[in-house]
Amino acid sequence: MAKVITVENGLQAREEINKLVTQGYDKEHIYLFAHSDDREKDIAEALDIETAGMSDTGFFKGMKNLVAKRGDELRSEFQGVGLSQQEADEYEKVLDEGRLVLVAQDATDK
Repeated sequence: MAKVITVENGLQAREEINKLVTQGYDKEHIYLFAHSDDREKDIAEALDIETAGMSDTGFFKGMKNLVAKRGDELRSEFQGVGLSQQEADEYEKVLDEGRLVLVAQDATDK
């Protein structure tokens, strides 16, 4: 089961990621989401964690996301890392507020 954490900024994200790693989560299975694609990539790179991509959503959904609106793309990526449609809708709204979402999967989630 995926663990989801919402934070306000990159500093809080770093703190939560460190906690997740001490709890046994692998950084390769911690995903960062932000409403802005550039912000998401910049923070994920700075924190040395993943963003959801085509390998998580599947090829055809990934191709669809290339032309989809950002909100649709985010919901699809949330589902690609193990969240339900309802959870994806809920956390996409959190992103609309400018917050960040971390999704951590344990080894059995992948």
